[in-house]
Amino acid sequence: MFERILIANRGEIACRVIRTANRLGVEAVAVYSDADRDALHVALADRSVHIGPAPATESYLRADRIIEAALRSGAQAIHPGYGFLSENADFAEACVSAGLVFIGPPASAIRAMGAKHEALALMARHEVPTLPGYRGTDQSDEALMDAARSVGFPLIIKPSAGGGGKGMSIVHDEARLDKALASARRTARSAFGDETLMLERYLQRPRHVEVQVFADTHGNTVHLSERDCSSQRRHQKVVEEAPAPFLEAATRDGLHQAAINAARAVDYVGAGTIEFLLEDRPGGGFYFMEMNTRLQVEHPVTEKVMGLDLIEWQLRVAAGEQLPLSQEQLTPRGHAIEVRLYAENPAKRF
Repeated sequence: MFERILIANRGEIACRVIRTANRLGVEAVAVYSDADRDALHVALADRSVHIGPAPATESYLRADRIIEAALRSGAQAIHPGYGFLSENADFAEACVSAGLVFIGPPASAIRAMGAKHEALALMARHEVPTLPGYRGTDQSDEALMDAARSVGFPLIIKPSAGGGGKGMSIVHDEARLDKALASARRTARSAFGDETLMLERYLQRPRHVEVQVFADTHGNTVHLSERDCSSQRRHQKVVEEAPAPFLEAATRDGLHQAAINAARAVDYVGAGTIEFLLEDRPGGGFYFMEMNTRLQVEHPVTEKVMGLDLIEWQLRVAAGEQLPLSQEQLTPRGHAIEVRLYAENPAKRF
């Protein structure tokens, strides 16, 4: 186990990692910007390092400053939390190059799952169901229009490099496709710096179910049951529930196996989540949507029903240990629900 780790984050997730580190006897190093000098995570940590001004672009998103802080503090590893640099393959690579352990998956896995069109093609080759769609390299209007006719309507346009629902557009008929493609390109370019688009068949009112997976460096991969996060607003999850209710046994088993196949396809290590769309009907299919190559905000829901500390698992796996439990030893007990709070401004139409 590590003697000292640095947490490259702030707020709730930084406090969460510090609590587990303290319980395991691991020293926790916090980083902070000018705005967070008196924040709770700084007070809870064993030591702290200032990394820059208040804007995240000058502090929490500065990989060089975070790595410098880790080296200066004597930390052996960096926990990225969620958000900020947690899914940045270059950052994961830079940590390793600096002689630090990145508490997360290898950079190659982050990259493989980061480009959605490439990830979907990879999943299809590893027996993970995917929706009919277009993920081609020809991004001309003509190619996308032809592909849309082949996929059928309604369809959804997604930025390949996107996330969080940004830039997604539902198109119900061909007459609206031109404008929708142009709008999606603009959003993809401004939000993600990449205007590559992909098209998928749109499922009317699907369920959104995700499977928590964990893998170590010894070839072991397990699932930790699933979470239902179908209740959403503006493509953002509002309610998460574990285990997912009203799933047929065959569907549940299929989801778990598909998630493990997905993780193994990219030689995954650590905590990850595979997200699926389910047809909400008896015997309906399920389809891979994306993989989050980090610990998710809703991980406590899984912790409650599995009786585990996923941060502890992350630290043990990153330190080279085998997974603490085998698949046969993992059984969900009880039920857990998490409800998120969102701050919206009614004066600006929320």
